[in-house]
Parts: sequence; C-alpha cells; structure tokens
Amino acid sequence: MNDQDYWERHARNYDASMRWVLGRPIPRLLELAAEAVRGKDNVLEVAAGTGIVTTAIAQTCESVEATDYASAMIEELRERVRGEGLDNVNCAHADIYSLPYQADTFDAVVAANVLHLVPDLSAALAALRQVTKPGGMLVAPTFCHDETRTSWLLSRLLAVTSFPVKRRFTLQSLGQALQDNGLRVGHLESLPGLIPIGYVEAQFQ
Repeated sequence: MNDQDYWERHARNYDASMRWVLGRPIPRLLELAAEAVRGKDNVLEVAAGTGIVTTAIAQTCESVEATDYASAMIEELRERVRGEGLDNVNCAHADIYSLPYQADTFDAVVAANVLHLVPDLSAALAALRQVTKPGGMLVAPTFCHDETRTSWLLSRLLAVTSFPVKRRFTLQSLGQALQDNGLRVGHLESLPGLIPIGYVEAQFQ
C-alpha cells in the first residue's frame, strides 16, 4: 500500500481516531492556528484531510483554499464545509509538491500534521514557499513522535499498521528542521497528548 492509498482507505475513520486516540492537543491547536491567520486575506491549507483545522481557520481569515491529495479526504472535507456553511472555503484536489497556484499568491500556509509524513521535507517546504508571498507565514503543527517515551512506543506500534510516518520529530528537531530550510521560527509550543503536537509558526524568507 502506498501512502496515498493509506489515506484513501482511512478517510472515513480519521475523525474518530483523532477524537478518541490522538485528539487531546487538538483544541489548543485550533485556537492557536485560528489566531495565527486572523485577518489574513488568502490562506492555503495543505493536507486539509477531513477539515478539522479548516473549520477553525475559516472563522478568522478572509478565504481558505483547502487542499488534499486523497480523493476520499476531499469528499469528507467538502461535506464538512457544506455542513458548516463556510462560503469562504474552496476545496481542491492538490499535491503538496505540485501546487496549481501562481507564485506569491497566499499570505499564509497552514500545514497541520503533515510534515512528519512527507517523503521529501525540503521539496515540500520549497513548494509552499513558492506560492506564499515574501515574508508570509507557515503554520505547521506537527505530531512529534519522539517527544516522549509514550509517543516513541506508540509510534513504533503504529508503524506495524503501515502508518506512513517518514520522520519522528521532537519539538526542538521540528523547529530545527524548519530553520535548516531557511525559515525563521517564531512561536514554538508543545501540546501534550499521547503523541504530542509541536505547534510552530515560522516565516518564509
């Protein structure tokens, strides 16, 4: 099973897994992400999944282009957006490495819980930088699989189920990875959970 197939197969149970297993950090994540994009005109969301983050950031910015590369995720996303009546959200099928947008289009990019999953982190960040205005913001809350002993063990158990993790961050290594790719890291916060989320805001140079 390739990575995309994994997400096609698990789209319908994604919300349940987040709610009952990995969801403890989510309320704080949503609060921080919504505040980070407050007042922004054009926000791109990559790996939007079922729209958990989409519905929060859409409340505080002018418009959201919410994308995912899994068709099943897009179906769930569109259903949620319709149900919430979010007329400032456009849902689109797009791959993070080949985004169909002109350069310097977006004021901010939200990439929630995806940086640990992309095979080529540098290429993914370069693609996001390309479509973001100079000095634009990256909001990238990311599961940090190596942050605690519990998360380390759970991550290895998830790997047995073919969960497509590519790298296991700590909060500090997440921030360092962004710095190594030329971003200026601002807010960096650990959100506790079975697998903690490293919440990070950074600026494209």
